[in-house]
Amino acid sequence: MHMSGESLLVILLVGLVAGWLAGQIVQGTGFGIVGDLLIGIVGAFIGSWLLPQLGIHLGTGIISAIINATIGAILLLVVVRLVRGGGRWRRSWWRP
Repeated sequence: MHMSGESLLVILLVGLVAGWLAGQIVQGTGFGIVGDLLIGIVGAFIGSWLLPQLGIHLGTGIISAIINATIGAILLLVVVRLVRGGGRWRRSWWRP
């Protein structure tokens, strides 16, 4: 797979925005702003790989790229949260 410098830059910038959005959606991750932004960058790569594998195509453009990356970042945050033991999120589900 060949990726140009411009497309890598767009994925990274979109990942930064997606990490912030995912941090707002998935409350209580405990990573802080820098950690959520790094999660967003990794989530951008996950979303750009996983969603087309599942047959989900959101279209083209910057908005669809942000949505795609946000979905990947949310999935990554949920997996990281499950691996870390849940933190505040787990207790909120078990205690009403």
